[in-house]
Amino acid sequence: MKVALGLKAHSGWAALVALGERNGELDVAERSRIELVEPGEAWAKHPYHAAEGLDSVEARDLVKRGIDAARRIAARELRAAGARLGRADHQVVACAVLVGAGMPEWSVDEILAVHFRMHKAEGELFRDVLVRAAEHCEIPLARVPEKQLDADAAKAVGLPAAALRTRVAALGRTVGAPWGKDQKDAALAAWIALRGSAS
Repeated sequence: MKVALGLKAHSGWAALVALGERNGELDVAERSRIELVEPGEAWAKHPYHAAEGLDSVEARDLVKRGIDAARRIAARELRAAGARLGRADHQVVACAVLVGAGMPEWSVDEILAVHFRMHKAEGELFRDVLVRAAEHCEIPLARVPEKQLDADAAKAVGLPAAALRTRVAALGRTVGAPWGKDQKDAALAAWIALRGSAS
């Protein structure tokens, strides 16, 4: 089955849903949580907060180490998901990452100078590493603005947003728990990418 990955990032991890269509019905090929930091490296979930109070050189080095590790891990996890799906006779044809509004090109020093920027930067960090991982793995990528998810899905699929949400929610009955907002949003994003790959 041809499947698209949908990814919703959090600090240090992401919800992944691999969605395909079989005989006109949606089919979840995989639902998982992928970790984006190494075990025992809890600071890497919030690298800007971890760097707060360090001198400028140490802060920049710590943030860089956190970002580099997250990029490496995200690429590794996406390759592993693709391999698992391949072994189950699925073909990954697209990937959708739920993204935020972006942020200015602040330096690490500028981010650390204003606390709300640290939260913003960490939110963008894990979305960005997923985008880069998809590009690194050469999977056709759809960046789906999280705030426009329902509208973009309605346009891509050709059904009202409420009907889409009902269909995605119903998948939980066959997939089982957990099937919360993260998984539903990732599935809806994957559906957008799946439709885009077919056009």
